[in-house]
Amino acid sequence: MSGKFGGLLVALFFSAAAAGCAAVVVGAGAGAGAYTYLQGELLRTYPAPYERVLAECTRLLEDLGMPIDARVSRGEQTTLETRRRDGIPVTIRLRIVGLEATEVSVRTGTVGYWNRDLSEQFHEFLARRL
Repeated sequence: MSGKFGGLLVALFFSAAAAGCAAVVVGAGAGAGAYTYLQGELLRTYPAPYERVLAECTRLLEDLGMPIDARVSRGEQTTLETRRRDGIPVTIRLRIVGLEATEVSVRTGTVGYWNRDLSEQFHEFLARRL
C-alpha cells in the first residue's frame, strides 16, 4: 500500500491497537469486499438497500435451516438471533449506513468462542445473493 490511503489505514490500525480495540481490517482495500473483525463480529458493508439485505438475510437463514429465535428492530438497525443446526448461536446485526448501503455484522459462537470462519461463510453466501 502506498499513498494517503495506505498511511491512513496504518494509522487507523495502530490507533485501534493502542486503544485496546480488537479491530482488524481484512481484504484487498476498502469497499464492498472488505471485512472488519471487531470483538468477535465480522462486519461488511453491502451496496444494497437495507430492506433488500434484510430480506435476503431472512431467506438465507430459512434456506440454511436456521430458525430466527429473536428479531429486534430499533430505528436504523435490526438484530436477528438464530442458531446453526449444531446449536452454535449466531447473531446478525443489520444497520442502515446510506440509501444504497447496509452494514451487516455476523457473530458466530459465544463470547470467548467466536468462529470467524463460520461468520465469513455466512457473508459469502449473502454476497452471492446480493
